[in-house]
Amino acid sequence: MAKKISNAKVVVDKDYVISEIDKRIYGSFIEHLGRAVYGGIYEPGHPTADENGFRKDVLELVKELQVPIVRYPGGNMVSAYNWEDGVGPRGNRPRRLELAWRVIETNEMGTNEFMDWSKLADTEVMMAVNLGTRGIDAARNFIEYCNHPSGTYWSDLRREHGYEDPHCIKTWCLGNEMDGPWQVGHKTADEYGRLAAETAKALRLVDPNIELVSCGSSNSDMPAFPEWEATTLSHTYEHVDYISLHQYYGNHENDTANYLAKSLDMDEFIKTVISTCDYVKAKKRSKKKIHLSFDEWNVWFHSNEQDKQIDPWIVAPPQLEDIYTFEDALLVGSMLNTMLKHSDRVKIACMAQLVNVIAPIMTENGGDVWKQTIFYPYYYSSVYGRGVALNPIVTSPKYDSKDFTDVPYLDISVVYNEEKEELVIFAVNRHLENQLHVDVDIRSFEGFEVVEHVVLENEDAKAKNTLGREQVQPHSNGQSYKEAGKVIGILPKFSWNMIRLQKNN
Repeated sequence: MAKKISNAKVVVDKDYVISEIDKRIYGSFIEHLGRAVYGGIYEPGHPTADENGFRKDVLELVKELQVPIVRYPGGNMVSAYNWEDGVGPRGNRPRRLELAWRVIETNEMGTNEFMDWSKLADTEVMMAVNLGTRGIDAARNFIEYCNHPSGTYWSDLRREHGYEDPHCIKTWCLGNEMDGPWQVGHKTADEYGRLAAETAKALRLVDPNIELVSCGSSNSDMPAFPEWEATTLSHTYEHVDYISLHQYYGNHENDTANYLAKSLDMDEFIKTVISTCDYVKAKKRSKKKIHLSFDEWNVWFHSNEQDKQIDPWIVAPPQLEDIYTFEDALLVGSMLNTMLKHSDRVKIACMAQLVNVIAPIMTENGGDVWKQTIFYPYYYSSVYGRGVALNPIVTSPKYDSKDFTDVPYLDISVVYNEEKEELVIFAVNRHLENQLHVDVDIRSFEGFEVVEHVVLENEDAKAKNTLGREQVQPHSNGQSYKEAGKVIGILPKFSWNMIRLQKNN
């Protein structure tokens, strides 16, 4: 039987520039939650553990992903966290009830250890302060401990703890999801806005070189969205650099066509936050532009029921351990495309999370490590999606789903790396039955030739990767060719693709 075919057209031009891509758009997140830390990045006694207890097999995969920044230590956990518990001699650190996830936090891993890990992982740290149960005083002491060179109580305490040089952490989050009633220390928009503004001023007095992220809505379905952004920014606008966005998607109804369209919801979320930021800018007659930090995003729904079975008050239980499917990887690819298409305003993004907890990397305690399906679009986007994002002009057939109308079968982002003379196309074919023949006009890229077409495809939407059995892996047998100033890309049905071109010198 002949394969069914749909056709799409794209025009790509060097002059259609969206923005330089901030590499931190490929960031991630490690929270003291489940096995993200204990059994994830840190497991003394593991066959691959180094002298610090860090799993080297995990580090290798993190470095493979080229993760540029990692948010730490939370997340919901940070809203009742005393940072002082996680510094100093390990034998003196208290075991605490961790209220967000109702587990025991041993504090065996803390700020200094995480900074050690981040250096080994070649990544920056995005540090969060507790604005739930604490406030200005704890935050200014924390940044003094981390960033001040010496000669004061907190900076000298860091030196006593074996860290002569300051950590020089640049990016700081002013709390986490403070609009959420589930948050310890939940606040109204005015309460949070005032506290965040005053905390920001204090932190900048200690270190004027930092960047600050104000809490946005916990997701686009929050009743107060986007009024929360408008109200909090009315207090924080001149004191912060970014506002955060958080969003997770799931396929609870097992409707694949509708599920793959959910990146359109993400697109609308970003546009609404941008509009709200610019409204506050206009209201304040400000010359400053607020950028976006999409510092929690992913698919999250598989583990919801099993997490209800976990007993409280144990150490590092297997929480939020979603095992991802092939269709999840396609949506993750589209979510990455969406952020690239908004790279003029989305400057930081953190896939939540990095290891074991709704993560691309999974481990077995004492055993092996493996790659989830979502690892692959994240990997290729991070490694090859550096440079400038271009605005492709797309003509694609469309479909309607339960929640969305006019969903393009072709979802695409384009990145040009002038230094490497490389043009990269990331494309998802959302069609569940038809190949997509894509005619890409690249006349402004004279002399560029296709060097690689990577495809992630599978006949089974629910195919998973598990330990020792990775059913979903990319291949490089994609069909693309150059013809008269155009790239003809043949995208298999229901697939994620990367077509990479280089200048033929």
